[in-house]
Amino acid sequence: MSLSDPRPEPQVSVVVPVFDEGEAAPLLAREIAAAFAGRAFEILFINDASRDDTLARLTALKAEIPQLRVLSHRRNSGQSRAVRSGVLAAKAAVVVTLDGDGQNDPADAPRLADRLIAAGPELAMVGGERVKRQDSGAKRWASLWANRIRRRLLNDQANDTGCGLKAFRRDAFLRLPYFDHIHRYLPALMLREGYEIAFESVNHRHRETGASKYTNWGRLKASLTDLLGVMWLNTRARNPGGVDEV
Repeated sequence: MSLSDPRPEPQVSVVVPVFDEGEAAPLLAREIAAAFAGRAFEILFINDASRDDTLARLTALKAEIPQLRVLSHRRNSGQSRAVRSGVLAAKAAVVVTLDGDGQNDPADAPRLADRLIAAGPELAMVGGERVKRQDSGAKRWASLWANRIRRRLLNDQANDTGCGLKAFRRDAFLRLPYFDHIHRYLPALMLREGYEIAFESVNHRHRETGASKYTNWGRLKASLTDLLGVMWLNTRARNPGGVDEV
């Protein structure tokens, strides 16, 4: 807490990357604020150079939600960079991420954060696993096979790395090697760094506004090189099992 800001330091920073989500973003911000009401929290929306009125609508919402902070990229840089920008700016030791399209249910977010806060420092991430996916059949089929292949090759314990709802320790995230699309490989990279991870079932909702920024083909092209890269990183990992000062 600073002299200029009487609010306590946040216990949780909620980070939401958005691109052309002018309709969804304000509704989502209000839902997040309601879900964390009574807690010390902050909400960071990272506008990834949207072409619509996302930035204007979020900026106007700051008067209604005092915990809301709005960051804006000067150039479009993708979801992973937006998440990283939010984590770097976050004030809390625990970060919760949600997708900006409103399909993640903010009501689930405090449960993931609470499990992480209650655990010891060895647990670095609690990931959401979506139940009753509200996506097209083709999207669910592609995700199912991508998750099976990734889990088999990386042994990352994850059934659903595409779920944007995650809670993790800020310092652990910033230890990871950064690359575009890192948000899909956080379980493997956390394990590589020697941390423990866990998962919770979470709700999944229909997209009510806007349009998806990804296609199955686009995901496939990115995932092939990313998967090989993470496999290479795992072969080069050497973990000391802890560091003691004597």
